[in-house]
Amino acid sequence: MDFAFSEREEMLRKTVREFAENEVTPKMGAMEETGKFPMELLKPMAELGIMGVITPPEYDGVGLGYVARTIVLEELGRVCGAMPMAVQVHHMGCAALYDFGTDAQKKKYLPALAKGETMGVVAVTDPSGGSDVVGMRTSAELKGDRYILNGRKCFITNSHTSDFWIVIARTAEGAKGLSAFIVDKDAPGAKAGHEENKLGLRGANTGELVFNDCEVPKENLLGQEGGGLAIAMKTVSETGRTGMAATALGILTAVYEEAGKFASERVLYGKPISALQGIQFLMAEIYAQLEISRLLCYRASWMKDQDMRFDTESAMAKWYACEAAANAAKKAVEIHGAYGIMKEYTVQRLLRDAMVTIPAGGTGEIGKVVLARAALAPFMKK
Repeated sequence: MDFAFSEREEMLRKTVREFAENEVTPKMGAMEETGKFPMELLKPMAELGIMGVITPPEYDGVGLGYVARTIVLEELGRVCGAMPMAVQVHHMGCAALYDFGTDAQKKKYLPALAKGETMGVVAVTDPSGGSDVVGMRTSAELKGDRYILNGRKCFITNSHTSDFWIVIARTAEGAKGLSAFIVDKDAPGAKAGHEENKLGLRGANTGELVFNDCEVPKENLLGQEGGGLAIAMKTVSETGRTGMAATALGILTAVYEEAGKFASERVLYGKPISALQGIQFLMAEIYAQLEISRLLCYRASWMKDQDMRFDTESAMAKWYACEAAANAAKKAVEIHGAYGIMKEYTVQRLLRDAMVTIPAGGTGEIGKVVLARAALAPFMKK
C-alpha cells in the first residue's frame, strides 16, 4: 500500500498552490462582494491543466486522472472554496460527455471545456428537489428532428458561466423515463434565469435554467433515450461526490492552518493560547478530522483511477469531509474568540463555505442511505 504521490503529482500540487495564492487571492474580495466567478482565470487554469485534468489528450485535456484532480481541487480550496466548487462541477460536465457522448459530441464540446473557453454544467435538480431525481418534472418531447424541453432547473452551479448545459429531463414516466441533453445556451426557448445569493462559496455562480418550448436537435441527445438516470447517478456519484469531498478537504486544510496560526500567535495570560489544554483539544480534533478526510478523499479518487467500484467510498468521503469541514470551522471560530466572527478574519468565511458544501452534490442524508446499505449488506439474509 503506497500513500506517496508521484513526482509529477507533487509538482502539480506546487504549481496549483502558487497559482491559487498569487492569482486567485486578489480576486476574492470581488467574489465575496458580487458572487461572480472570475472568468478571466479560465484560460490560465486551462494552461495549467486544471480545466482538462480528467479529459484525455485527444480532446485537448491532460488526462492526469482523479487523484490529480483531487490535488487540484484541494489546493484551490485551501485558498478559495468557491473555485473548486465551480471547477468540480465543470469536471462533471467533462465526465458526462466523455462517458456517454458520441464521437461527434466529444469533438465538438470537450476541447472547449479543456481549453477554458467555457465551463461545464450538469443540471439535474428541479424545484421539486434534487434528491428525488425520478420525481423531476422538467420534460422533453420528441417532435420531428427536435426535442422540445419545458421546465426549470434550480441551484445549478455554473448556470450563467457556460455556453451549454447538460440537462436531465423526463421523456417518459418512471425511472427509465429520464434522458440527458446537451442544450446550447442560445437554443430557442432556453435562458439562464435567477442567480442565487448564497451564504458561502461566493464566486461559484449558482442559478436557474429555464426552458420554454426549448428546441434541442435530436443529435444533442446524450447517451440513449431513457438513460438519463444512469448518466446522472454515475456523474454525481463518481465525479460530483469526489469533487465535493475534495472541495471540503481544501476548506478543511485552510481551517487547520488558520486555527493553528492564530493559536500560536494570540497571547493570553502571558503565553500563546496554544499552550492552553482547551485549545490543544480543539486543534487535535481539527487535525484528526483533516487527516481522516484526506485519507477518505484520496482513497475514493484512487479507486476511480483504478476503475474499481467505489460508490460507497465516494459517498463516505463526501459526507464525512463536508461535515468535518463545517465542524472544524466552528472550532476554529471558537479558537479565534470574538475575532472569529469578524469579516477581517478568514475563519468566518471558511465556516460559511463549509456549510454550503453539505447539501451540494447530494445531501448528507442521501450519503448515509448509501452507507447504511453497505453497512447492513453483510447481515442481510440471502
